[in-house]
Amino acid sequence: MTEESTIQLLFYLLPAVVVGVIAFYFFNLHTRNEEQRRRFLLHKESQKHALPLRLQAYERMALFLERIAPGNLLVRVKPNKGTKEDYARLLTRTIEQEFEHNLAQQIYVTEECWNVIKASKNATIGNIRKTAAKEDIENADELRQNILSSLLEQEPPSATGLSYIKKEVKNIW
Repeated sequence: MTEESTIQLLFYLLPAVVVGVIAFYFFNLHTRNEEQRRRFLLHKESQKHALPLRLQAYERMALFLERIAPGNLLVRVKPNKGTKEDYARLLTRTIEQEFEHNLAQQIYVTEECWNVIKASKNATIGNIRKTAAKEDIENADELRQNILSSLLEQEPPSATGLSYIKKEVKNIW
């Protein structure tokens, strides 16, 4: 092969190589775009199914916070003829049972929201125990009255959790 024929061969191959490189580049670009489109469609489809579950979890946690709000809890759980300690344990057990019933909802709400809900539950239990520890309260009826009167002085912890849930649900939309 002569030098002239080699140069001529390169002139014929150069456009083919350029076209091949450009075709390869566009094929890769197209493949990446298709992959991103598929991921977007899968994400969109999963969101369509996950959003109702998430909203339902927020609804259940809002219901939980409403049920453990002292005003609602004390109306629902009447004091038996036992001591103030027995009534405080009954209230605490009721709150814990409500919480355990809703434990699975934590996978649908954010971690921060779940922590606020747990803090609201623990603060409510803490308030009940603190009130029950007062020495001037002698029986379950007085404990109930004292907890109800404390609601006039301060907002229940469940209200804080409820407002956080509302804020978070608003951010979903």
